[in-house]
Amino acid sequence: MRRVTIYDSMSRSARVFAPLEPPRVGLFVCGLTPYDEAHIGHARTFVFFDVVARAMTRWGYRVFSVQNVTNLDDKIIDRAAETGEDPLALAEGYFLSWRAASERLGIHSVNYFPHATDYIGEILRQTELLIERGHAYASAGSVYYNLSKFPAYGALSGQRTEALRPGARVEVDPAKRAPEDFVIWKAATPGEPSWDSPWGPGRPGWHIEDTAITLRLFGPRYDLHGGGLDLIFPHHESEIALAEATTGESPLVNYWMHGGLLNMGGEKMSKSLGNVYSLTTALDEFGPMVLRFFYLNAYYRSPLEFVRDKSLEEAREAYDRLALPANRIAEIVERDGPDRAGTELPEALAADADALVERLDATLAEDFNTRESIALLFGWTRRLAELLGELASFSGDALATLRAPYDWGTETLGLFVREPTGRAGAWEKVVPIALAARARARARGDFAEADRIRDELAAAGIRLEDHASGTRWEFREPS
Repeated sequence: MRRVTIYDSMSRSARVFAPLEPPRVGLFVCGLTPYDEAHIGHARTFVFFDVVARAMTRWGYRVFSVQNVTNLDDKIIDRAAETGEDPLALAEGYFLSWRAASERLGIHSVNYFPHATDYIGEILRQTELLIERGHAYASAGSVYYNLSKFPAYGALSGQRTEALRPGARVEVDPAKRAPEDFVIWKAATPGEPSWDSPWGPGRPGWHIEDTAITLRLFGPRYDLHGGGLDLIFPHHESEIALAEATTGESPLVNYWMHGGLLNMGGEKMSKSLGNVYSLTTALDEFGPMVLRFFYLNAYYRSPLEFVRDKSLEEAREAYDRLALPANRIAEIVERDGPDRAGTELPEALAADADALVERLDATLAEDFNTRESIALLFGWTRRLAELLGELASFSGDALATLRAPYDWGTETLGLFVREPTGRAGAWEKVVPIALAARARARARGDFAEADRIRDELAAAGIRLEDHASGTRWEFREPS
């Protein structure tokens, strides 16, 4: 396994990565609250952690990647009230839309998308334990975390609990013992989804949903937690408080990674601010390679400014230059086959290609510096620009050697992927939606519906293969 360093938000330093049970790596990334269509700000975080999982897999780690779905909260309930839909159905529809877009974007590394409402039993048991151990209390049908019992709160963010008091982030709640205490279990409001509990009908608070999921899937401690910088406080601080008070073990997470935000007009891209650009629209207009390049051609911890009618146009021009030799080689191999005859490479050039792949790995392993990796690939592109006229004279082996740095880019960065054409290409946008619906049907035990979806796909020429990491598919022309 390759030596990897990670900037850890908790220690505020770069640390050598050492998983708890090598080579296994538990990776948890805070996912969407699907109350509306995903925008390109969301996708920056998820593309980056897709690269983390891809690279670690290449380097010999066995990554179990989890991205939760907050499928019930105040925003979802408010939107459902506006549209007249069931809140859970509304959330599922937007989640499936996100899954279709993320598949197009090449995010294939996530092993599991746990939905918060599938873990109500775990949430209730954790809440009971917190009450028994004096870290939580019931009041007026709700349950609150007693923040005075966890003095380490604020270690991750450096912020004080006073920031949670009314006038900062929360409204006055007379049921609380202290203004900064946060809700774990929220008493039911008429007309909203709710579940029975020892404290009366209600629904889970935001923070405990993630800890219930990770305690079930990873245990009391795991390797790596990722998310955007905006989640450090209060969400990730509260996850630490909840989990460590429940289990008595610490630290909950060995390494915290936080990505910079995508800004528009100098402010975080946010639905609440209205400064958003639809992910589906961006994919339709520019394609997944341009969008991935735009995100990855910046250091993940830095803010990234998006300017409408400029940023993605510039990214498309730059990516087209970067990918020109890779595309030219692919066209020759597609036409003549990988075993084509031709001249061989000079030994020095072949050695340089091999050395570049090693250097690319070493560069990315230093805190996943995708910008520096792309700079190295641009250097290779400039070198091959002098050989563009000669590429058609090289043998298949020679072309494979020249293409090796780009193959590295495909494996780790998800770049240089040529979009399928014809009917197979058309299915790329449709099948992920069907697969997501099938997965949810199986999860709720509706195997008849899951089989119906599979049969309809098969009739259209889509062959499915279920694996531990997910479902793979391929298109075959119906006979």
